[in-house]
Amino acid sequence: MNEKMKEWFMKRVPFNQEKASKVMSKIFLEEPIPKHMKNWYYALGATPLILFGFMVVTGILLTFYYIPSPNKAYNSVRYITEEVSMGYWIRGIHRWASNLMVIAIILHMVRVFFTRGYRKPRELNWIVGILMFAVTLTLCFTGYSMVYNQLSYWAATVGTNMIKEIPIVGTTILDFLRGGQEVSSNTLTRFFNLHIGFLPTLLFILIIIHIVFIRMHGVSKLEGKEDDEETYSFYPEHFYHTIIVALFLITFISALTIVLPPGLGEPANPNITPAHIKPEWYFFAVYSILKFVPLKIGVFLILALVIAATFWPFIDDMLRKKWPKIKIHYLVGSLTIILFLFFTVYEILVH
Repeated sequence: MNEKMKEWFMKRVPFNQEKASKVMSKIFLEEPIPKHMKNWYYALGATPLILFGFMVVTGILLTFYYIPSPNKAYNSVRYITEEVSMGYWIRGIHRWASNLMVIAIILHMVRVFFTRGYRKPRELNWIVGILMFAVTLTLCFTGYSMVYNQLSYWAATVGTNMIKEIPIVGTTILDFLRGGQEVSSNTLTRFFNLHIGFLPTLLFILIIIHIVFIRMHGVSKLEGKEDDEETYSFYPEHFYHTIIVALFLITFISALTIVLPPGLGEPANPNITPAHIKPEWYFFAVYSILKFVPLKIGVFLILALVIAATFWPFIDDMLRKKWPKIKIHYLVGSLTIILFLFFTVYEILVH
């Protein structure tokens, strides 16, 4: 840009480059990172964001060929997988990124939970994290429902049936999602709109809020070392960690796509119920629990667990005041992980 063009532009868009550069440097490059974050396990926060980026890019590419119609959805996915150049790879990246994003969020939440990274004044950021996890699971649910094969159709049917057991608002939410009494073309259209529009936008907003909270309060230091733990700047070391994670993830996901390419299954048939209907693995624990208790009781139990998890920072604070010498979060966290793994593995081994 020559000087005359630059002068013309700056008069119309006054922009203090030096001031902006200092602000951006302070926010993104000089952010103090606690020393324990040099351990890779503690640096899982950026992984879901990277995977979300992969999903957004590949999702946009998939919409060029996907047709959200019961008569054409399955064939459009088949066309993407078998005929479009690199289509199977794009679909595989999208699929595996969603699975790994769920794993990464779970691991990140486990780390935050056991290190009590949610403690005052970061309680609201924990709640935002829970909402992000819920939106991610909903994205996954609406996503695999759009393949419109037997698994996705009947999983959507069973999954939405659970919603009507939610007190007061269950029936209204069910009718809104399905667009009627049964899973139909309206359901597929609504799932498609939720999946490509509302849910990604909501997740993006929650991510921004999450990052803003982190910038406001700083990355939490290890409990008991708030005043002693050393820090280092985000750039260059932590920045390069993030780049390495991104490169590793795209390589790893590409390998998974080649070794375990996305399948198609049988086209959806509303008149034939499969012998065994199972959701994706991240819903196995919930699905398994509902086998042991009546549906209504199971839904109430799950809602209670979700509410307790959402407001855990405040519950934990009250419990610590009552029993200061007992590490309540260790007990609750360990029990939750054991139960989750038990019911997930049980469901894997049942059939």
